[in-house]
This record gives sequence, C-alpha cells and structure tokens, in this order.
Amino acid sequence: MSRNSRFNPQREPLREHVSLALAENKIGGPFRFLNPTHAHYEHIGSKAEKDVVDSSNSDRARTGIGYRWTSRNNRKGRHALTLTQSAEADAQIVTPRSTSHPAEVAKGIWRMFVCYPFWDVSFDVAYIFTWGSIVWVINAFFALLPFTNPSTDFGGETLYGGGITAFIGATIFEIGSVLLMLEAVNENRSGCFGWAVENLVKEQEHHQHGHEGSKVQVARSDVCTHHHQNKGNLVGKASKGGIAAIEDDTRPEADGTPPGNKSWVWWPSAHELRTHYLHDLGFLACSSQMFGATIFWISGFTALPGIFDHMGQGLIDGVYWVPQVVGGCGFVVSGTLFMIETQKHWWQPATEVLGWWIGLWNLIGGIGFTLCPCFGFSSAHWAQEQAAVSTFWGSWAFLIGSVVQWYESLDKYPVERRN
Repeated sequence: MSRNSRFNPQREPLREHVSLALAENKIGGPFRFLNPTHAHYEHIGSKAEKDVVDSSNSDRARTGIGYRWTSRNNRKGRHALTLTQSAEADAQIVTPRSTSHPAEVAKGIWRMFVCYPFWDVSFDVAYIFTWGSIVWVINAFFALLPFTNPSTDFGGETLYGGGITAFIGATIFEIGSVLLMLEAVNENRSGCFGWAVENLVKEQEHHQHGHEGSKVQVARSDVCTHHHQNKGNLVGKASKGGIAAIEDDTRPEADGTPPGNKSWVWWPSAHELRTHYLHDLGFLACSSQMFGATIFWISGFTALPGIFDHMGQGLIDGVYWVPQVVGGCGFVVSGTLFMIETQKHWWQPATEVLGWWIGLWNLIGGIGFTLCPCFGFSSAHWAQEQAAVSTFWGSWAFLIGSVVQWYESLDKYPVERRN
C-alpha cells in the first residue's frame, strides 16, 4: 500500500471522535511516497443524537454532513465542513451557510478589519508576509520609477530608498518564514473537529426554518484543540476544553519522544523528522520557503547603503545577485509545493481551494524575484529596467497571495456544499 493512502496509526487524525467515520477510500495525496494530504470523514449520529437524524432501528446513522481533513487546514487551525444534498434535505437538522456565499465572503473581509488574533501563529504568518510584501512593493517603485518616470528621480533614490526597503523587506520575509516553520512543526497531531450539534433555540430561527425541536450544526471554539485557542501567548499549550481531554494522547513515541500535540515545540525530534516530517509535503514547502528567505536575506543585507556602494562588480554579482537567484528559486519551489499540497493529484489544479491560489500567487512572486537577478547580472540599460519590472510584478503577486492568506487565516470554519 502506498504511503499516501494510509495514516500512521500514531498520527491518524480524529481517531478519538466517535461521531466521525473515516472513509478509507478517500485518503490520498498527490505523491505516493509522501504522507496523505487529505481525507474525508462522515458525520454519524450516536445514541445521544438519535433525535437529530432518522436512524430507523440503528444507533448510528449518516447525517449527510462530512468533515474534510487536509494537512493545510490542520496546520492553519481550520475545520472544513462538507454538506451534501441529503443533509440539506433533512428536515431535522439545520446546516450553516456555505462560506462561498457573498454574505459570508463579506463577513470574512470585515473580519480582516476588526480581528487581530496575534496569539495565532497562522494569522501572524499571513499578516507579517502582507506587510513584508507592502515593503517590497515600495522597494519596486524606488527601483522602477527612475526608468519609467525619470523626472521623479531624486538623489539616493535607488541606493537609499531601494537599499533600505530591500533590507527591511528581506528581514520581514525571514521572520515570517521562521513562524511558518513553527506553524508546520506544531500541527495538531490528533486532528480537531471543532463542530457540534446543538438545539436550535432561537425563536426567529424556529420561524425561519419551520422546524420545532430542530438541531443545528454549529462551530464550537471551546472544543477546538489547535494551539491558537491559547490567547495567553504564542508559544504555549493549546486550550484544553470539551473533547480536548480525550484527544490529549500522552503516550510517548517509539523513541520516547513526547507526542507533538502536548505543547508547543521549536523543532521536531530526530525520530519525528525521519518518520513523518521529511515525508510531509507542507513541511517540505515551509522548509523551502525558509531556505529561500534565509539566502535571500543576504542580498537584502548587502543592498544597504555603505555596503552596496563600496563593492566592486564581481562582489555585487557574488553576494547581491546570486543570493537573489537562489532565494527566488526557493520561493518558486515553495509556492509550487503549497499548490500541489492542496491537489488530489500532482497534475490536477485545485482551483476551488483557497490555499491553491495562495500557492499560485507565491509561485508567481517567486518567479519575479528570480528573474530580477537574472536580468541584473547585465549592466545594459534594458536589462536593469527589466530587473526592476520583475521586482515590481513579483512584489504585487506576493502581496495578493499574502492578503488571501490573511483572509484564510481568519476563516477557521469553512463550509462547502457538494452534490
């Protein structure tokens, strides 16, 4: 059996949830030799929920409500609910509105203006990359305007304006990449459902849906075990409430390493790295991003005034342009892997997934940041102009991807409808 079609028993997500049934034939990933990146669970009624669905003579019945586990959602602390026609047709259960509905999209955009959960590392990653991209857009204007609008040129525009913003932008990208790695190694090992069936008690909702005694599927943050539920600090334990006590697996790994979901870790053990993370597509994507940002930072440092203007052409090529080529390639690989992580097959785009578009825009940004130094090696006027142009559209691509990721980081309970 291929690696992508099964879970390691120690890492099978949601295994403690008796109300969820794993669909064995819906476990998969884009590469046979890497860990699964997606799985589907069917929500089933228990004895305590017999009044929610028509269970006939059975203690457990399918409700038409599914839970979509993905490795990306698991890292980001998101709980994806899938609804089928049978769920919507059930007169005894009220389902939430799809997050693709215009009203829900507007609500998500509004959250970006009013919600700033800085204790959530997923939010921090998106927010920091957004500001880093803004700095790079400013940098691109400093680099491009002398070519397109020479009348706006002022003394030191490229050296000081471009050099200082390049250093700031590269530093912000490095900080964001460090947090991205911390997010990857602190994934919720046992998975988190985050939803519950409750009584529909609001009088206006009774009237709206026309169901006395109906039940409603609701998001429950108090039972979420992702680390972002701890609002006290960024690197503490996850909030432990509701079903969290059931999911707190204190059994050690084969090498005695404590399980990863007990508390925040700065780096996985050698055993976890060898048996899990080096086979995890998301971790590999984050590692590529971290590698690219670290090498790219060298060019940001050497761009500073007092350094750049004291180097000869050979040194500029070696410590300014070359790190940009290597770092840009790291961004290209990272964006590509983030896209593939959301896909069922490595060749099949997942245009319906928000994370896929984030990876695509980061891929485009990485291409721009790679082309910039490729043109920059030449001292010809046209090549220098194209280097500035590449930085310009590459920066805007990173900004678009970061803003979409910001939106995604605040949408913790996505809902989708399927036939």
